[in-house]
Amino acid sequence: MTASSIGSDIRYSAFLSYSHQDERWARWLQRALETYRVPSHLVGMQTAAGTITRRLAPVFRDRSDLPSATDLNATINEALRASASLIVICSPSASRSRWVNEEIAAYRRLGRANRIYCLIVAGEPNASDMPRRQDEECLPPALRYYEGTDAQTSGPRLEPIAADVRAGGDGRTNAKLKIISGMLDVGFDVLKRREHRRRYQRMTMIAALAVIVMLITTGLAIDAQIARRAAEQRQKEAEALVAFMLGDLNDKLRQVQRLDILEAVDNHSMAYFLSRPMRELSDPTLLLRVKALQKIGNVREDQGKLPAAMDSYRAAAALAAELVRRAPGDSDRLSVYAATLIHTGYGYWFQGELEPALACFQKAIELLERGVAARPSEDSLAALSTARTNAGRVLEARGDFAAAKALYEQVSETFKTLAAHEPRSVHWQSGLADAYDSLGKILLEQGQLTQAIAAYRDVRGIRTQLLAQSPDDRDLQESLLVSNAILGRTLALCGADTAAVHYVGEAVTAATALVAFDATQVDWREELARYSILLGGLARSAGHFDEAGRRDSDGLRVLTALAATDKTNRSWQQELASARIELGRLQLATAHAADAQHTLEAANATLSGERTARPADRELRLLDTQAHIVLGQLSAAQNDKLAAHDHWTRAHEVISSAAQVGADPNYLVAWASALLLLDNTDAAHAVVERLASMGYQTSDFDLILAAKQQRYRPKPLAQRCGPGQLSDPWNTKLE
Repeated sequence: MTASSIGSDIRYSAFLSYSHQDERWARWLQRALETYRVPSHLVGMQTAAGTITRRLAPVFRDRSDLPSATDLNATINEALRASASLIVICSPSASRSRWVNEEIAAYRRLGRANRIYCLIVAGEPNASDMPRRQDEECLPPALRYYEGTDAQTSGPRLEPIAADVRAGGDGRTNAKLKIISGMLDVGFDVLKRREHRRRYQRMTMIAALAVIVMLITTGLAIDAQIARRAAEQRQKEAEALVAFMLGDLNDKLRQVQRLDILEAVDNHSMAYFLSRPMRELSDPTLLLRVKALQKIGNVREDQGKLPAAMDSYRAAAALAAELVRRAPGDSDRLSVYAATLIHTGYGYWFQGELEPALACFQKAIELLERGVAARPSEDSLAALSTARTNAGRVLEARGDFAAAKALYEQVSETFKTLAAHEPRSVHWQSGLADAYDSLGKILLEQGQLTQAIAAYRDVRGIRTQLLAQSPDDRDLQESLLVSNAILGRTLALCGADTAAVHYVGEAVTAATALVAFDATQVDWREELARYSILLGGLARSAGHFDEAGRRDSDGLRVLTALAATDKTNRSWQQELASARIELGRLQLATAHAADAQHTLEAANATLSGERTARPADRELRLLDTQAHIVLGQLSAAQNDKLAAHDHWTRAHEVISSAAQVGADPNYLVAWASALLLLDNTDAAHAVVERLASMGYQTSDFDLILAAKQQRYRPKPLAQRCGPGQLSDPWNTKLE
């Protein structure tokens, strides 16, 4: 665009000013602007910004466009003078950047303040005026005040034109169009209507293509009257179409959010795969179908449709088993079959069916061990480690900690070897961190609280280093947030509340950012909910009831929505029950007895159904016990001593056998609490002493001990001290 009103030396449509921590957003915006095609009817139009041209390229971005210059300031100033607009990527890091502020001030000195536009990616505009929220300020001083100096703290406010890509803001498409409308000096609605037309045309073409492909595939699949050679040729054509449907077409349908057509494509593909007997299929065809069925299962699982995903995984496993039957010693086929079993085992696990899940994982281990023996490779060793880890998870749930630990140690040795061969491999380092995390959990379940905390710190250290190397890697971000939450939760068991709040708060902040990036990822939503509830429990224990209520409400809202989408997902039902127990504790603490009764009865109803379906699940026993303990405390607060005694008796009956397997402090404290509440102090004494020897200490347990006049001296732990910076973490902004 040639902006005659600005000057003839304009070479760039825009100059992007940003903190290097926001480089990802700068790259996205530069690409979005430079690839944007201006609507034909606007090209050549004269506006206050100049003559509108077909393209907005080039856009100046310092890292990609700076030449090798001896005077960097001179180069930047020259680029600013040659830019028709200035676009500032606004975030807390940008607001603190001296260079961003100087670039804005320099552009304003050129007399072009009306050509400055903002893209808000994080933080809050003018948060510097809000108590305890100053760190969230996203606008540099030169954008907040007419004077715009670093020292400026008051004066007439600027009102820059801003687009907002934060959660609940404009969204990427509208934000891009809002900035372009300012650059071109045309109405936003003009561009928006054109974008709607383009999107509609694109969606219509993709939808029509999907329908045509489905019709062709269906016709090819059911035509059984043609000659064998012709049928084979048509089958190849059908397979190619199916591959397209599950590849490029799937991706395009996701981009335009046509999940209805996406689901129809997957359903037609499934029907096609099941339309002919396996004995008529060649080996390459079988392999294609196995991989396609796995992909269909992944899509359905991502959509929260676990039963439909399991149908796909089971079908894939059956085809993979046929491949192995045809060539029992083929390592690649063994790996493919094992992968289908791992997917199937995941499904059983999420549905709460431990025995079928364990059978799938153990069969996968057997297949992969055969494959590794025949032809060892890094990928097969990593897959074997995945199967062993998953089998260990099921063994833990059954209370077989020794067998689980043996598997985790094998996994640890595998990843140590792989990491030693490739020290810079993120994949192997992540696998090693996961193995240490699993061993840390075993240490906790064996009552070695100090050692577990040390292991979790090591895991967090590895994941922190990995994320520092690849800060935009979403998987690494998720891994670190889980590590922070687990470390915080474990520190809370030994009274290190300040450190616990710090780490769990970091986890919630990271999970919030991931969900804002992609709210369709159910794993991220579940983690956000789970750790919000955990943070709520820490707030309740510290007496910050308003904060606890907010966190509990946030978590419950997400978990309720997830559980409603798939009632067969036992993991979500269990998380929802756990969240309701914590909310019940808060309602009891704040004297909302009627609300607590309703909340806890809802949790108890869910747990009763789950316990019937999974009587051997130890974690369910723990949740059931916790629910009855709080229900008993509620009854006692209402002076119903008989009901309280019944609940605590039930709690003792449920937990006593589970608590005697291993030495997990969570189970031991539930057992000790039930005994103390039933005034069975003699039986409780030995359990209380075990907890004290570990260094266990929480405010909830302290209250029960004090009510029963029990002396308690927990072993001091060096790990009680956490980050150290926070004297009262609840006065510090957590997200």
